[in-house]
Amino acid sequence: MDWITFGLFVAGVLAVATRLLPTTQAMATLGRVLPMLVFLGAVIVLAELAARAEFFDVVATRVTAFARGRNGALFALFLGVAAVTTAFLNLDTTAVLLTPVVLATAHRAGLPPLPLAMTTVWLANTASLLLPVSNLTNLLAADRIGLRPLAFAAQMALPQAAAVVAVGVCLWVFYWRHLPPRYEIPPPHRPRDRRLYWMAAGSVATFIAGILAGASVAIVSVATAAVLLGAFLVWGRSELRWKLLPWRLLVFVTGLFLVVETVRHHGLDSVMAMLIGIDPGPEGIVRAAAVGAGLANVLNNLPSYVAGEAAVPVANHEQLIGLLIGTNVGPLVVPWASLATLLWAQRCRAAGLRIDWRRYVLTSLVAVLLTLTASVGALVLVVVTG
Repeated sequence: MDWITFGLFVAGVLAVATRLLPTTQAMATLGRVLPMLVFLGAVIVLAELAARAEFFDVVATRVTAFARGRNGALFALFLGVAAVTTAFLNLDTTAVLLTPVVLATAHRAGLPPLPLAMTTVWLANTASLLLPVSNLTNLLAADRIGLRPLAFAAQMALPQAAAVVAVGVCLWVFYWRHLPPRYEIPPPHRPRDRRLYWMAAGSVATFIAGILAGASVAIVSVATAAVLLGAFLVWGRSELRWKLLPWRLLVFVTGLFLVVETVRHHGLDSVMAMLIGIDPGPEGIVRAAAVGAGLANVLNNLPSYVAGEAAVPVANHEQLIGLLIGTNVGPLVVPWASLATLLWAQRCRAAGLRIDWRRYVLTSLVAVLLTLTASVGALVLVVVTG
């Protein structure tokens, strides 16, 4: 990731310096990306501090206990936890913070870690449709079509539900159904400092409430992260490290957008326009989703959405949503298709979990085909029935 991050950023800077990307176009791109970078940096700091306050550990162990030792119930509950975390705290948060928690929980419960790890990464991607904050691509789309969070959620509710059901079926068939029917219930997790735990719980709840109320995602994420940071300065200063700041991620996104804007400036827009078309109806929706998903697995979901967005006519809101579904649900097949998947793979490697990438690619391909069909089909149904 460090080499990829450095390479993208240098390539973006060189493109501007050599005028491959005009300065005015680069500044416009950075101006559009800046609020997203503020949000992304603040929400990851919020989530990292919440993790250090052991908020996620408490949630995970309570979910494990609530399932009463039944694997079927645990599957449904962790499916819900991963989906909710992704929807409200961003897919990268799920990948970075929920992954080590579920791996530790699997160890405490005597469960194989792979099914829980796969639930995390698949839901990190496929459950990122519901709200603007769930994915950086959603923030771009919501800004483009002018939808507030609740209106955006209403538009995406049925496609999101279809995606979660479809990916849940795939997870059960490929990874969960062979597990023993019962597991050992781990003891409750008690946080070391209950003051920090309750401050973290309150900050996360306030962040979610602010987002649903329609507050600026940048403002509410910075405010809640600042409150929790203040609590750590008083009660947990030893937990604070400079590495809490996700500078690599912010540099990666900045470089990625500059590189994509450069490629767009030199002909990618016309290629995408030819592939996606301008039909605002079901055919255009399906084409946009398929192109977005395919390109995401060749490049990455962020540049794929940005390139596709420029090719979709401004008035074609449903076609843009189709593209968004493709770039959110589609990037599962290869690890580089989504930043969340790369971060997840790093966390799995750090925890000693070996991923069989051949099996991962094959099962993910089936999951993408089924999930993309279900979610795009749900959107087309909404469009056709009015």
